[in-house]
Amino acid sequence: MTHEQTLEHWLAKEQEVLASVDAGPGPGLASPEQVAGKTGLEVLQAMIAGELPYAAIAKTLDFTLIEVSAGQAVFQGTPLAQHLNPLGTVHGGWMATLLDSALGCSVHTLMPVGRGYTTAELSVNYVKAVLPRVQRVRAEGKVIHCGRQLATAEARLVGPDGTLYAHATTTCLVFEIPTR
Repeated sequence: MTHEQTLEHWLAKEQEVLASVDAGPGPGLASPEQVAGKTGLEVLQAMIAGELPYAAIAKTLDFTLIEVSAGQAVFQGTPLAQHLNPLGTVHGGWMATLLDSALGCSVHTLMPVGRGYTTAELSVNYVKAVLPRVQRVRAEGKVIHCGRQLATAEARLVGPDGTLYAHATTTCLVFEIPTR
């Protein structure tokens, strides 16, 4: 697939997901009743389908959860002028947030009913500056290990031409969600 075909595919998938998300409840938090009995994967699939609210940070920072499967999550982001640092490149915090989202959600996909997680450690390596002329980037997260107490994952931030901009790893604490 050429760079142009990949970008077209990415944009088409983004429009498909945004149509579902925009028809749903919008940004916010799902109530405990809305997520009761759902696995982490089912919760994220419901967000993509517009059945549950999505995290408001995605709207604030112009990125979208594009796809999920067991142990994997893909976010797509639009580098914009509002994300620039004083040097004219996309701020590393924007890239780190995109990567952290892909990492965390990849772990989230493996959470059974009643289990949750939180990031304990995030390590990001920046290898190339992202400029606003890059139309989209994708953070592709994949679980390395998910146990009863710890999960680890890795992610790559890439452009539609395959350029690697950054890569990251995380360690997450896994725990039982307290019942009310």
